[in-house]
Amino acid sequence: MAAGGGLKAIIAALLANAGIAIAKFVGFLITGSSSMLAESVHSVADTSNQGLLLLGHKTSKRRATSEHPFGYGRDRYFYSFIVALMLFTLGSAFALYEGIHKVQHPEELTTPVVAITILVVAIVLETFSFRTAIVESRAIKGDKTWWAFIRQSKTPELPVVLLEDAGALFGLVFALIGVGLSVVTGDPVWDGIGTVMIGVLLGIIAIILIVEMKSLLIGEGSGQRELATIMGELTADGIERVIHIRTQYIGPEELLVAAKLAMRKGLSMSEVARAIDDAETRVRQKVPVARLIYLEPDLDRTADDKATAPH
Repeated sequence: MAAGGGLKAIIAALLANAGIAIAKFVGFLITGSSSMLAESVHSVADTSNQGLLLLGHKTSKRRATSEHPFGYGRDRYFYSFIVALMLFTLGSAFALYEGIHKVQHPEELTTPVVAITILVVAIVLETFSFRTAIVESRAIKGDKTWWAFIRQSKTPELPVVLLEDAGALFGLVFALIGVGLSVVTGDPVWDGIGTVMIGVLLGIIAIILIVEMKSLLIGEGSGQRELATIMGELTADGIERVIHIRTQYIGPEELLVAAKLAMRKGLSMSEVARAIDDAETRVRQKVPVARLIYLEPDLDRTADDKATAPH
């Protein structure tokens, strides 16, 4: 996992978006461009979102209590879910409203060169932030596709920052196209159309994040490869097979494993206890995030069940 759960990517995005938001607001006040206003609100939302991700990262490290015996690891999922909702409301909904309004009631742009200059500079800064998120994510992505990484990652911050930065970058391009076409054609309706495109883009990204963060918040288990590794490490020594197993991520770096194991017949109590302890050690060595492991020994009654089954 990237150090600090992608903290470098979050901080880079926060600094970039804060600076870009100020520049865009200045550009909007000078030009009156709806695309600039939509992008300004989008950058403010993104800056707030990065603050929420940092807050979730901090609160998730609180110690477990009697009321929350498994700790607060899911705080990171909760705040990531809030980020997705803010992206939808402050970003997408506002951009769609503003864009539709400007399409219906176009307004001439003043000094559009200012807007174009600010958008070009913002694209450069956003590209730097996006590159940082890609580098941080690549360290834990492995051989997965980017889409699979976003869908399967148990670390919520990196997919959020990746999609936010991608949305910001494409949104800036849409704004630049809208302002540019308004200048070239002399028709300010293109500025409104660019704003609508920004709203649609942010809406799609927000919905993807809402779905994924909701899934993590409810509780996701291990992927097939990780589960196979855990089951392989459990079956050794006096353990004949895994009768059933349940896993769940209670935080990005904390996996709960509960399994019922069929023990070899004839083992003494001390041998059973030793086999269980050894199994826990093997799992933790192969899957370090498996912090909480609960194993229940049982006898393998498969042969007995077959013998007593009706013929």
